[in-house]
Amino acid sequence: MHFIAQPVRPFESDSFLQITDPISGNLILSAACAALPLVLLFVLLGVFRVKAHKAALASLLLSVVLAIVGWQMPVGQALSAAAAGAFYGLFPILWILVNALWIYKLTVATRWFEVLGRTIRSITNDLRILAILIAFCFGALMESLAGFGAPVAISAAMLMAAGMKPLKSALVSLLANTAPVAFGAMAAPIIALNGVTGLPIHDLSQMAGRQTPFIALLVPLILVFMVDGKRGLKQTWPVALIAGLVFGLSQFVTSNFFAVELTDVVAAVATIIAVLIMLRFWQPKEIIGVTDGAPTDASSASEPRIGVPLHPVSAAPATSLAPTTGSIAVLEKTTRPPAAHVWTSIAPYLIIMGIFSIAQIPAVKAWLSVVGSVTFQWPGLDVVNAAGDPVPAQTFKFDHLKATGTLLLLSGIVTMALYRMSIRQGLAIYWQTLVQLRWTIVTVTSVLSLSFVMNLSGQTNSLGVALATTGVFFAVLSPVIGWLGVALTGSDTSSNSLFGQLQVAAATQTGLSPVLMAAANSSAGVLGKMLSVQNLAVAAAAVGLAGEEGTLFRKLLGWSLSLLALITILIVLQSTPVLGWMVP
Repeated sequence: MHFIAQPVRPFESDSFLQITDPISGNLILSAACAALPLVLLFVLLGVFRVKAHKAALASLLLSVVLAIVGWQMPVGQALSAAAAGAFYGLFPILWILVNALWIYKLTVATRWFEVLGRTIRSITNDLRILAILIAFCFGALMESLAGFGAPVAISAAMLMAAGMKPLKSALVSLLANTAPVAFGAMAAPIIALNGVTGLPIHDLSQMAGRQTPFIALLVPLILVFMVDGKRGLKQTWPVALIAGLVFGLSQFVTSNFFAVELTDVVAAVATIIAVLIMLRFWQPKEIIGVTDGAPTDASSASEPRIGVPLHPVSAAPATSLAPTTGSIAVLEKTTRPPAAHVWTSIAPYLIIMGIFSIAQIPAVKAWLSVVGSVTFQWPGLDVVNAAGDPVPAQTFKFDHLKATGTLLLLSGIVTMALYRMSIRQGLAIYWQTLVQLRWTIVTVTSVLSLSFVMNLSGQTNSLGVALATTGVFFAVLSPVIGWLGVALTGSDTSSNSLFGQLQVAAATQTGLSPVLMAAANSSAGVLGKMLSVQNLAVAAAAVGLAGEEGTLFRKLLGWSLSLLALITILIVLQSTPVLGWMVP
């Protein structure tokens, strides 16, 4: 193996020309070397179980060395590329995540989060419907703000509180955390995809919004099947179908015609309302709850015997299992909080919707763009591709006022005022949020730095050109790459950052739509999240089954692969004249 004779140019100000095949002039060998940082990342995460932030830092270091020695990138530009990636990781990605999680923690610090939980549990005793309301709808609402395992942990705990077995609670919560992920954390995955590819964010949002709704349509049906088998599907398919239809349609409309950041919030709220309205006029043939006594904790929970109609006791103050003289338990129904309390409990989400809606008013949006937007060339970078054109990732648009994270910060301040929280308390919770996310901050900035170094040095382009040799078959590989990325990193945002530009490079070479392939990375990637080590560990810990991650993995693998196959078929058809009209 030898490199093309070209001297290393430390801290040189001249333009750096990307080379497609710098290793011995061989494209395949160059692509294999370009893949080494990704292989190292996945091996450290998946085989050696190294912490994500350490694995990301090690892979970043390797990519910088390869950029300088293999791709002949000047040392100064390689370091500047890493700095640019770290900056983009901090703003806007982490600026969104920190403020979104802060709002969630503000609600948890008050009694209103529990009020919201009791409101949902007061609707019905049927575990199948609760799986839809809690895991699918409420989980999506949590995904829109918190992400990073919080929706799985919270919904699994709430399902256990409603009487579902621990293992089943974890499985249902993990599978439900799919359809919302592409637009989670206020659309952080789509924003990251826009940052690394340079493709218009509206095009990416539209394309993802024409893929994930098909997954959303199926997920509630799968959930009721997981809870109660064929009988559950037979008895509750109407409400499951309505939930899937409303969620999918809301995702499509919001992502295509409104604001990508609000996609999950609107979809979750609309679906909850639709299910509540339907339950006023329709009820399943049987109310399927839990019997055989009340589990006191995750380890002592007994297997529920599904199928015994339960008689709700409306005066009960909270969800509980009251043992009777026989072997059958009566599930007491949670008392619904007063209407004023319900509205106060959902106020943070209404505030977010309101502020983001105001920011979309043309006059306000134009004003924010003028006074709160700065576009600049990242210092120390001067990179051109093989055609001699500047690489887009060098130009930054700093929207400090209209940024999603800034609007979330404003929403949090309004939430503090509504809940009458002191500034000191709000700052203390903000600090707790930063401490909680400290390793996530290192991981995200490292992964984005890795992505920028690979993209700007030409490593990603070498990989993309090599993959393009598969021709139109790349339309099949594209969603699999996204699925593997999320399964290994546990994050759709990280997967998009790593593989977004690769997808675009390969698509350009094969004549496929770059927008379609980039969006496919995100839309198919969400189906790998239920299998990621991080998410499995969160779910197992939340229900008291630490060490049972392997069991969860085996039970979910078939569902994940089946859904991947379906969305791959959709993406392949969208790459052909059959469904090509769906591509923006």
